[in-house]
Amino acid sequence: MIELRTHAEIEEMRAAGRFVAETLATLRDETKVGTNLLSIDRRAHDLIRKAGAESCYIDYHPSFGASPFGKVLCTSVNDAVLHGLPYDYTLRDGDLVSLDFAVSVDGWVADSALSFVVGTPRDEDLRLIDTTERALDAAIGAAVVGNRIGDISASVAAIAHGEGYSINTDFGGHGVGRTMHGDPHVPNDGRPGRGFPLRDGLVLALEPWLLATTDELITDPDGWTLRSADGSRGAHSEHTVAITENGPIVLTDRAFLGVD
Repeated sequence: MIELRTHAEIEEMRAAGRFVAETLATLRDETKVGTNLLSIDRRAHDLIRKAGAESCYIDYHPSFGASPFGKVLCTSVNDAVLHGLPYDYTLRDGDLVSLDFAVSVDGWVADSALSFVVGTPRDEDLRLIDTTERALDAAIGAAVVGNRIGDISASVAAIAHGEGYSINTDFGGHGVGRTMHGDPHVPNDGRPGRGFPLRDGLVLALEPWLLATTDELITDPDGWTLRSADGSRGAHSEHTVAITENGPIVLTDRAFLGVD
């Protein structure tokens, strides 16, 4: 069921969005060469506890998950791009890291993700990350009353295809509100003018993600982490966005923190 939020409810969602934005900015600043993935997750857990928030991940057990996730943060490294289950791995120079974080604050959920390189970056990794970020900007620009889901999807695809990347549509954006995942599904490729009409009060998590040289995924033995089938690297960018009659509101915007 697709739910629409009142303007008052969208205002209430700002607290969750701000906390998610602040936490991701903090984790990115603290994640360096030599940082262990389990340490990043523990840090996120500590921030959740201090804020009185509630993790959307730790007990999350959808049909595609082998077991409850058990951590509070997705940490995907290099050829991993989605649902990275934190494990005992110490980051090395040049690793491409994607952090995906969702929490509930006072009953409202916000969901966001970012990708970055620790240490010395490779040009191809920076290009991949930049493409997901520009695709996300395009998706947000298309998230206006009067458009349709297909307009968001097509805007993402135009950026990705323009850079020569292929797109997997198995996982994409989604509705968000009282729970982390809801209707509608927002694929990262589609036809403009098609799909559910965008209405005032619709809140979506928009999340372009790309793999460098494939659109095929494989699942790790942990039952969660999704990697490229050919070993190429991936990047992931995501924001929670409220569609309003006055334009889109990026609830997880990190710009107010002085960061991207």
